[in-house]
Amino acid sequence: MNRDSLDAGRLIAVVGPSGVGKDSVIDGMLAADTRLRRVRRVVTREAGLPGEDHIPMDAEAFGEAVSAGAFCLHWHAHGLSYGIPLHVLRDVAAGEHCVVNLSRDAVRDAVARFPAVIALHVTARPETIAARLAQRGRESLDQIRHRLARSNRPLPDSVDVVHIANDGSLDDAVAAALRALQPVSA
Repeated sequence: MNRDSLDAGRLIAVVGPSGVGKDSVIDGMLAADTRLRRVRRVVTREAGLPGEDHIPMDAEAFGEAVSAGAFCLHWHAHGLSYGIPLHVLRDVAAGEHCVVNLSRDAVRDAVARFPAVIALHVTARPETIAARLAQRGRESLDQIRHRLARSNRPLPDSVDVVHIANDGSLDDAVAAALRALQPVSA
């Protein structure tokens, strides 16, 4: 993946463990750069819960959508199903810069399907992640422990990865993410 310009479209996969602040980093990126477009995931989670703005879908409808080819990417994690609408593949091919909160398990498939992918791997210390997960109130203590145990899984070698630390100021993390997307100076 060539990071030399934003002229060609690409999928910008913001990845990292639950609670690391991916959606907050995405929000900051979108507020700072109008060339970026948010991808709303389809999730088998109820509407109205705190956290990301997603398209809710029940498990049966999700299975039907997968069978109908409605997603360019889909995966299962933490008892939920996630899908990226098929139009995102067309949008990137047409030159859009689509930013998505993507599972690390889906990155390999993204690299195989999209013409250009960059992964912004958002990281934080385990105690920071645990506090954020507890604060959002969606997971039990056992679920938080399980999520923390999965937090260090590697990304495939086939993807361009930039590591973004999100332990300090959110503004610093957003600035680092935006720098990773900008042309490399000579």
